[in-house]
Amino acid sequence: MDLSFLVVQFLSGLASASSLFIISSGLTIVFGVTRIVNFAHGSLYMLGAYFAATLIPRLLDLSYGAPSFWAGVILSALAVGVLGVVMEVLLLRRIYRAPELFQLLATFGVVLVVQDVVLQAFGPQDILGPRAPGLRAPVEIMGRRFPSYELVLIAAGPVVLGLLWLLLHKTRFGVLVRAATQDREMVGALGVNQALLFTGTLFLGAFLAGLGGALQIPKAPATARMDLDIIAETFVVTVIGGMGSIPGAFLASLLIGQLQAFGILIFPKITLVLVFLLMALVLVVRPYGLLGRPEAPAGAHAAAFGTPLRPWSSTEKGIALVVLAALLALPLLGDVYLIKVATEILIFGLFAFSLHFLIGTGGLVSFGHAAYFGLGAYGAALALKHFGVPMELALPLAPIAAALGATLFGFFIVRLSGIYLAMLTLAAAQILYAVAFQWVEVTGGDNGLVGVWPAPWASTRLVYYYFTLAFAAAAVLGLRHVIYAPFGYTLRAARDSELRADAVGIDVRRHRWLAFILAGAVAGLAGGLYVFLKGSIDPSALSIPVSVDALTMLLLGGLQTVMGPLVGAAVLHSLKDQIMPLTELWRMMLGLSIIAMVLLFPKGLVGAFEAARERFAGGGR
Repeated sequence: MDLSFLVVQFLSGLASASSLFIISSGLTIVFGVTRIVNFAHGSLYMLGAYFAATLIPRLLDLSYGAPSFWAGVILSALAVGVLGVVMEVLLLRRIYRAPELFQLLATFGVVLVVQDVVLQAFGPQDILGPRAPGLRAPVEIMGRRFPSYELVLIAAGPVVLGLLWLLLHKTRFGVLVRAATQDREMVGALGVNQALLFTGTLFLGAFLAGLGGALQIPKAPATARMDLDIIAETFVVTVIGGMGSIPGAFLASLLIGQLQAFGILIFPKITLVLVFLLMALVLVVRPYGLLGRPEAPAGAHAAAFGTPLRPWSSTEKGIALVVLAALLALPLLGDVYLIKVATEILIFGLFAFSLHFLIGTGGLVSFGHAAYFGLGAYGAALALKHFGVPMELALPLAPIAAALGATLFGFFIVRLSGIYLAMLTLAAAQILYAVAFQWVEVTGGDNGLVGVWPAPWASTRLVYYYFTLAFAAAAVLGLRHVIYAPFGYTLRAARDSELRADAVGIDVRRHRWLAFILAGAVAGLAGGLYVFLKGSIDPSALSIPVSVDALTMLLLGGLQTVMGPLVGAAVLHSLKDQIMPLTELWRMMLGLSIIAMVLLFPKGLVGAFEAARERFAGGGR
C-alpha cells in the first residue's frame, strides 16, 4: 500500500466520521437533557434521507443549481425536526421519568410505526437521490481520484461542531441545555420551563438526525432498512464519547471512522465486530466513556423494577395448577399448528423469564439478552452438525455455551451501571451477531445452519411439545425458587440500594455476576429448544429485534410480577401470529400496541390485573 492510497483511505474515514458525528450529536444532546434513550433516532435519520430524495429533485427541476440542492437538504432536516417535536409532545413527554427500559420500548414502537409509514408513503423500492450540483466530478489527490462530495462531508462535521458550540455557549437556550445536562432537577427548581426546553432539544436532535440522513443522499439511496443499520453505530458513538458529551461524540466518530476505513484492510474477517470491540474496550477502561461523567447513583427507578417477593396465595397456586393442566391438555384440543405455536410460546416465555430475573430481581437492564439465546442455539446446532453429537447431549450444551458467554461478558458488564451497563450488553450481542454473520466456515454466515432436527423419538410435534413443556416448567420453577431464596433477596437488596448492600458486607458485583451467568444459562436453554423446534439457526437469533421482543414480553406481562413474562410471551406471540397474516401493516399495529402498553399499562397486564383486584378487595372491605 503506497502513501497515496493511505491518504485516500484516511480521507474516506474522515468523511464517514463527519457524517456519523452529525447524526450522533443529535442523540447525544437529547440524552444529555432528557435522559431519553431514543431508539427512534435512526428512524428520524431515515426520514431525512427519504424527504431529501423526494424533495431535492423537485427543487432542482424548478431552479437548477447548488442553492436548490442545499435548500432541499435544510428543508428536509427542518421537516424531521418538526416530526421530532410531534413525537416529544405526544409520547416522550409522558415517559421522561420512566426507566430506560420503558423509554427504549416506547421509541422502538415508534420505529415499527415509521417503518410501515415509510413503506406505504414511498414504496418498498430504494430511492436514488440526485448528486450535488457542482460536486459530481471527482478530484485528484496524489494521483488518485477522490469524490469531491466527500470533501464537503469532511468539512460538514467540524462546521456542525462549531455551530453547536456557539449555540450551547452563546445563547440562553444553549446555557439551559448545558445546565440540564449537568443537573436537570436543579434547572426545574430554578423555574425553567422544562417542557419547552425538552421540546426545543428534541427539535434540535431530530433536525441533526434528519440533516445526517439528507446529506447521505448523493452517496447512497434511501432504504427502509437504514434506520436499524445506523442506530447501533450511533449508540456506539454516543457511549464511547460519553452520554451527553458533544466533544466526546466528535472524538468517538473520528476513532470509529478511521477504524472502519483501515480495519477492513487489516482485519477483513471481523470488520463488523471492530466498532463494538472498541466500545467494549472503552467502557471497561473508562466506564463513563472518553469524555463522559459518572451517572447519579442507581436506585431512582428501583420501584419500577421491584418484584414483590411474597409467597403465592392459595388462589394463585390454584391458578398455576389450572394453567399447568391446560398446557398438558392443550394437544388434545388443537391441531398440529396450534401445538407448534404453543411450543414457541413456551420457549420464548422461558427466554423472557430469564431476562426478568436480571431486570426484575437484579435491576440489571440488558438491551442484548439475545446474545445468550443465540449462543445456546448455536452451541447445540454446532455440536450436532460439526461433531455429530446426538440431541440428548447437544441440548445440555446449549445452556453451558450460553453460561460460558455470560461468564465472559458478565465479568465486564457488572462493573458498569445504568445506561452504560445496558449499552455494553448491546455491544456484547452485536459482537456475537457479527461473529456469527462473518465466520461463514463455522456458522454458515447469513445462511445459517440447517438440518438441526431432534432425535427420532422426539421428532413429532406432540412429543416435542411435552419435551419443551417439561424443560421450560422445570427451568421456570427452578429460577423462581432462586428468586425467593436468600440469593434472590440479596440481589433485590443490591438493586434497591447498592451502597447499603455493600455497607452490610454483600459482594454486590459477585452476586450480579452469578445472576448474569444463571440468566444466560436459562436463555441458552431456550435457544437450544428453539433450534431443535425450527431445525435451523441463523444470525438473526442474536439480533437487536430479538432482544427487544424479550423486553416487550416483560412490559406486556409486567415487570413487578414474577410470572408476568410468561403471560407477556403468550400475548406477544399470539398477537404476532394473528396480526402478521392479516395485514401488511403488522409493524404499525405492533408498534402502536407497544406504545399503548407503555402509556396505559406501565405495570403490564398481570400488574394491572393485580392492582384492580387489590382495589376491588379494598372497596369490598
